[in-house]
Amino acid sequence: MVKRKFMSTRVLQPGMRIDQAILDKTGRELIAKGAYLDDFQIEYLQKKSIGGIYVSEGEPDPDEIHSLEAQLPAYTRELIEKSRVEDKNKVTLNSEVIKRVGEGVQFLYDNVHSDNFLETTNNVTGELIKAIESNNAVAVDINLIKVSDEYTFKHSVDVATMGMIIGKNYGLTDEEVHKIAISGLLHDLGKSEIPLEVLNKPGKLDDDEFALMKQHTLFGFKILKEKDAFNDDIMKGVLQHHEKMNGKGYPLGLNGDVIGKYAKILSVADIYDALVTERPYKKGFPKRDALEMILGMSVELDNKAIQSFMNSVIIFPVDSYVQLSNGELARVVENNPGYPMRPIVIGFKTGKKYNLLTDLDCASMVIE
Repeated sequence: MVKRKFMSTRVLQPGMRIDQAILDKTGRELIAKGAYLDDFQIEYLQKKSIGGIYVSEGEPDPDEIHSLEAQLPAYTRELIEKSRVEDKNKVTLNSEVIKRVGEGVQFLYDNVHSDNFLETTNNVTGELIKAIESNNAVAVDINLIKVSDEYTFKHSVDVATMGMIIGKNYGLTDEEVHKIAISGLLHDLGKSEIPLEVLNKPGKLDDDEFALMKQHTLFGFKILKEKDAFNDDIMKGVLQHHEKMNGKGYPLGLNGDVIGKYAKILSVADIYDALVTERPYKKGFPKRDALEMILGMSVELDNKAIQSFMNSVIIFPVDSYVQLSNGELARVVENNPGYPMRPIVIGFKTGKKYNLLTDLDCASMVIE
């Protein structure tokens, strides 16, 4: 929220945002309202014996940001346009696809023994595959991942969508991407066998409840095995997505290369989505914190899957506006592949181009 404040010109500092227009005697605008002050403008105000001006403080809303950008110096606007590099093609789900996918996944989890289970699985998977193939998507804007307000269904589609994109960057074939989509959609299917009072408990599970919850991977594997219609790799993804590379996962305590590649990929997507999702018993972590936590799990998660995840996600899309830790508002002009938290931005205040990944003077700068 922006606040208006009157300040003496004697204490103005470069980068402050003026909240009034400064005109000459003929009515010509010398300093536009909303402009970021520089040393020359401050000196001009003091020489003209202007005692004080209104400045604005706080974070502007989107309309104000667009207004501010329109008032940037021409060289800054030109630098933004010259520096823009479009993001990699991102997967998009329109409202109709979201509706069909959400309803399909809910049907699967509510009707695990239906005669239409396989047909519905293929239809839902086909919707997600088309969403990727429609623009050859190789990235996902994690700010837009949301299919359903119901946690289990939303989570399953999130994991499947991210799993497909991570899989493409991991090097999976088109056929394998199709299979990992199925495995992702069904990875929590076994939770349909968990009593609702345990599944939806608003507080922390006790030891017995947690032990039962950990059985959901086995339940899901058993359901699919009985159908005798799913590939072994798909079923391994369902069974093993909570296994860890150091052998400290469940249900079998597998480690290293014994874990299937679908499970390695889905594990990263599953953990990330669980971290950022708010539940009755916990708040969701900020996306940046969740990404850093994933990076810190190199002992537990497959490193190739982690890197493929980092190559897949976009957290600050090109043309988005961000607040830097130095207090400056900036526009994202390019993302650095594999480093979603360290894009290249143009500062509004200074007109400088900051490469948050490679510029040494940006080493301690972060996006807030």
